[in-house]
Parts: sequence; C-alpha cells; structure tokens
Amino acid sequence: MVLVAVSGGRDSMVLAEKVRREGGPFAIAHCNFHLRGADSDADEALVRAWANRHGITCHVQAFDTEAVAAAEGISIEMAARKLRYRWFGELCRKFGYEAVLTAHHAGDNAETFFLNLLRGTGIKGLTGMKAESVLPDPDYADIPLRRPLLGVTRADIDSLAAQWQVPYRDDRTNAENTVKRNKLRNQVFPVLREINPSFEKTVAEDMERLSMAAAIADDYYRENAPLLWDGRRIDTDLLRTFPHWEYLLFRILEEEGLPAPLIAQATDIVRSGLGGKRVGPFVSAAGRLVREERVGEPEIAVTEESWEPGRSPVMPAGVLAVDADKVHGELVADRWVAGDWIRPLGMRGRKKLQDWFKDRHYSLVDKQQAVIVRDSGLTDAHHVVAIAGQVIDDTYRITAETRRIYRIK
Repeated sequence: MVLVAVSGGRDSMVLAEKVRREGGPFAIAHCNFHLRGADSDADEALVRAWANRHGITCHVQAFDTEAVAAAEGISIEMAARKLRYRWFGELCRKFGYEAVLTAHHAGDNAETFFLNLLRGTGIKGLTGMKAESVLPDPDYADIPLRRPLLGVTRADIDSLAAQWQVPYRDDRTNAENTVKRNKLRNQVFPVLREINPSFEKTVAEDMERLSMAAAIADDYYRENAPLLWDGRRIDTDLLRTFPHWEYLLFRILEEEGLPAPLIAQATDIVRSGLGGKRVGPFVSAAGRLVREERVGEPEIAVTEESWEPGRSPVMPAGVLAVDADKVHGELVADRWVAGDWIRPLGMRGRKKLQDWFKDRHYSLVDKQQAVIVRDSGLTDAHHVVAIAGQVIDDTYRITAETRRIYRIK
C-alpha cells in the first residue's frame, strides 16, 4: 500500500485518479500550509471530498509554515518541503505505507534543470529528479519516493484531467512571475515550445545522459581525490598530471565550501604555477595549494549551575544552555571542518554544518569564524554540541529531568 501526496492542484489530483483507476491499495496525504488563507482551506476541502467520494483514507495535517521558517531562519519554500517530507515519513512508519508517490512531471523536471543551470550547480544539478529515489529526510531515507508522472508532460496531464473529469483547484500564485520557477514556466517555456514542441521530453533525455556522465565523473573523483588532497594540502604538481585535472580541483574545492568564482581563480593559479597567491582560505606554494590554519583560537566560557524543573530554558542573546549530565567529556571550542553535523534543536534529523551555513547565507569568512562546541567524550568527532551563540544539538536539550546545566558563552 502506498501513500499519494495530494495538494488539490491539477497534477496531484490526476495522479490520485490514475492510482485509483489502476486499482492498487493506497491512501492520500494533504498538507495545509496555511499560506494562502481561504484558498488553502478550500484545497483541503476538495481533497477531503474526493477521498470521501471514493472511500479512500485521507490524512490531513496543518502546519504553521511561516513560524517554522522564521524560527529556523530558512525560506518558506524550504520550511514547507521539510515539514511535508518529514510528515510523509511519519505516516509511512505509523501505517506501514511502503512508498510515497508525488506528482512531479516532465515540466517540473525541466524547470529544475534550467534553475540549476542558471545557479551554476555543475553537472550534478543538471541530472534532474529521478523516477524513484528516497525521502529527503535523514530519519526516513529508507522509504522510497516515487514519481510516476515524471515522463508525462504538462499537456498530457491537462488532457487526462479533461478526459477523466478530475476536479482540481488552480493555485493563483502560480501566475505570479515574481517567483523564478513561475517566470520560467510562464514566460520562457512557451518560447521553447515554439522552437521545439517536445522540448520537455528532449530535456528529460538530456538529463538522463547527463546522469550517466555524472556517475562516471563521481567514480573518477572518488578514485583520485585521496591521492591529491589530505585535508589541508592539494598536491598541484601531481594534480596537473591527471587528465581533466580541472574537474578534480573543482570537486575538492566545492566540497570545501568555495563558491564558483573562487574556484575559477584557484584553477587559474594552479594553471599558472605561481606561488604566494591567495584564494579564499588557500595559498599557493611550490607544487601545493595549502589551506591556511585559521587565525585566532576560538574561545567559549562555560559555567555550571543547578537547574530547577519548570524554569524557562530561554537564555540571553549569545548564551546557550545544555543539559550537563548529557555531556560525555569536556566542552571545547573549535572551528568547523568538512563532515561536521548537528541535530538542530527540535529536529530529529542530522544537518551538515555546511548545509546549515548555506541555508543562512553564511559567507566563507562567516563559516571560518563560527565557533563550534564539541564534546570531547563523543566517539563521532564530527557530531557537534552547538554552534556558539546560535543553536544547540537536540541531544543536549534541557528537559523536565534536567538538574544541572552548562551555560556556554
């Protein structure tokens, strides 16, 4: 039995009707993000009515999306995505659904392709969505995520909606061209269809070929990067003996958090062989590109105090508090390194610090200056206790059982 995500829009209602006509057992899930006032409630009413008419189990969940986005410092779109997929995973665990189905189609995939092309994401961003992947939530990454309509065009969906007389509601915000995705869909794609009426399918075929090329490139990188990069130095003399060395350098520096313009500068420096040139945190030397040791030691002040149950855990600005009895060793200050992760307070899933920084638009300097708090007693050295002054790991949160705390400033 599968779980079908249904928003009430044309695409998801066509998917629900398609699954119903195929006859397999399924349930549907509808998220009310409360972002469009009465329209959001009308979407929910439509989905409930359709499910009742056909005798299908319908799960509905309301979210205060704006509050979550504000609390986590992320966009509304990102907050809605996180809330949606986490809830889908919870439903699958609770009711035994074997997979989640979404209504992403060829047009959505083409939009993603062009958006990533404009962002400069490299080949990985141009491979598009897959017909089958997994839920993008670390706690539910074993649950399949399927996209049965990925090879279907928007015109095909319109035709099916009319043929099957599928009820649906149009989201009026889809016509607002202030959103990049809408601008592509409403202004750019009509021109591309004039040039090639089947451009969505053509883009899908190109993405499949790019995916094959990306897999080959990944194998090449994984095999050779350890020979060139020890976490601090890139052997540029050896690097330049490799075919396609520019790609290897790009991948190493990208994983170190350098933006595309700085990677281009670094490539020019390596190509020229000049020493004493600085690019981001790296400095060129004879046959090497060396990541400088960070200037200045990070510092924190840690004080211990007793804690009475029921007290508010809210601290003054710049101060964090953790349950002292959950700390395994000593709290030490450090700088972040690739691979560091945290479970932000209130979340169950892991978050790479690099992704946490990216969500909050940290510059390279901001990331270098961030003070990371580690627990010296943890076996996983990449699991951090806190980002000082910002957020603690949920493992160390204050609860009703807390009797001692450490204040971290």
